[in-house]
Amino acid sequence: MNRPYLSLSTLVIFSMYTAGTMFVADQSLIDFGRELISSPDTAQVVIDLYLLGVLACIWMYRDARSKGRSAVSLVPYFLITAVFVSIGPLLYIVINGFAKKKLPADSTGYSINNSRNFD
Repeated sequence: MNRPYLSLSTLVIFSMYTAGTMFVADQSLIDFGRELISSPDTAQVVIDLYLLGVLACIWMYRDARSKGRSAVSLVPYFLITAVFVSIGPLLYIVINGFAKKKLPADSTGYSINNSRNFD
C-alpha cells in the first residue's frame, strides 16, 4: 500500500506558497481572475487550467463512486478545486491515500485477508 507522501509534500508546499502570495497580493483573488481573463493569451491559460480542474473533478467523482461513497462527500473538494484548482485534487489524493483501507468481507461477514503467503 503506497502512501501519497509526494502528494502531501506538494500540497503543503503549494498551499503555503498560495497563502503567502495571497497575503502579500495587491488585489483580491476575484480582481486577479478578472485581469487574467481580460486578455486572450492569459485567458487561454485560465481556460486550460479549469478544463484540467473539471477533469480532476470527474476523476474524483468516479473514484469516490467506485468506492461506494456519495457525491455529497466530494462537495468540499469541488469547491476548493473551483477556487484553487490543483489544491482540491491534491487534498483528495492525500486524504484518501492515508485513510485506512477496509478489507473486503466475504458472504459470512468475515474479512478476507489476501496478504497471506501460501508458499
